[in-house]
Amino acid sequence: MLNIAILGAGTIARKMALTISKMDTINAYAIAARDLERAKAFAAEFNMQKAYGCYDDLVNDENVDLIYIATPHTMHYEHAKLCLEHNKNVLCEKPFTVNANQAKELFKLAEEKKCLITEAMWTRYMPSRKMIDHIISSGEIGEITSLTANLGYNIENIPRLTDPTLAGGALLDVGVYMPNFAMMVFGNKIKSYSSHAVICDNGVDAMNSITMEFEGGKMAVMHSSMRGALSLKGSIFGRKGYIEVTNTNNPEKIEVFDENFKLIKTLTPPEQITGFEYEVESCRKAIEDGRLECPEMPHAETIQVLEMMDEMRKNWGMPY
Repeated sequence: MLNIAILGAGTIARKMALTISKMDTINAYAIAARDLERAKAFAAEFNMQKAYGCYDDLVNDENVDLIYIATPHTMHYEHAKLCLEHNKNVLCEKPFTVNANQAKELFKLAEEKKCLITEAMWTRYMPSRKMIDHIISSGEIGEITSLTANLGYNIENIPRLTDPTLAGGALLDVGVYMPNFAMMVFGNKIKSYSSHAVICDNGVDAMNSITMEFEGGKMAVMHSSMRGALSLKGSIFGRKGYIEVTNTNNPEKIEVFDENFKLIKTLTPPEQITGFEYEVESCRKAIEDGRLECPEMPHAETIQVLEMMDEMRKNWGMPY
């Protein structure tokens, strides 16, 4: 059974702890926080065997098989590097790093150390992805021509999201899902892309739009925001119909319509613990098979998305 440790004890760490505590193939082994008492309380709540008050102690535990990094994204590079230097496999929360150069360094180090490392872009691992792929490959809505998607919440009041020193902004927090959604449908052969952003007074993007053109004349038009709730819808358009995805962040319902706008099918993804279990299970299989990346989230595509976002932010005047 795989021993998983969590580095960081915030909100998303709790979600992961809840997930792995209910998985039969995983042992929720350890937690590390900067405060030992907080770590002990966390470990007690989720029945973990070990609690550490510093990250160095965690990475030196020889019983740890995989470390999930749940710290703010400005710390992902530093913490993933620490784990890899101690020969630990890594599942790192999205965005993987704040820029592409950091990601390239980590992937190179992981290869040298023969360790698995992957980005926890959870939508990439979910069953809903295969369900959508099956609808498309069946041909029932014809050749896919375009898609639209949006993701946004009223989260501008969260201090880290408006702080440029913490790599704030809508793009890295919620916008990162958008090119991933498009690439899950159209692949990674991107012909061109453009973007626009509304910049806050403190210099980070409050809202943004991305348009991507893929080979074969296919287009994706997407919008993300931290300034208010969006519909969270994803729509995939074919020559004979279209697909509506409810909640691009964690698909809840997939509806298929014909070219006359008539609903012809509704699919519901299987019941889940939290949705995190699929990325964890993918890591387990990869480690078991001796692979250094998960097929659902290739290293090359993590870099590709980060390079795109680097270029977008550079054009907006907010490089990280």
